[in-house]
Amino acid sequence: MDLQDQLKNLFPDHKPESTEEKTDSSKGLWLQDDPIICKYEKRKGKPITILEGYTGATEDFKKLAKELKTKLSVGGSFKDDKIIIQGDYRDKIMAMLIEKGFNVKRVGG
Repeated sequence: MDLQDQLKNLFPDHKPESTEEKTDSSKGLWLQDDPIICKYEKRKGKPITILEGYTGATEDFKKLAKELKTKLSVGGSFKDDKIIIQGDYRDKIMAMLIEKGFNVKRVGG
């Protein structure tokens, strides 16, 4: 008897919610008219990608940073209203942001 069967025995009237994941995670993010600026820099000889120019809530930008880092499997941080991603991932990041509905502007290189 697995966990689902045990739960059905304990709560026979309960109807489980659908366990489908929402594919559009941008529903909670505020989409802006101004473009998000995607820059490429080198710091201490290492390439980094910087995203700046988001005018929405800071928490939304932090969620976006976390999502980008997990999808790209890279390190990064959120400092001074900027997302800093380790490595040159401008093309992939821009594709992800455009898919979510953001305007993106490529700067540098």
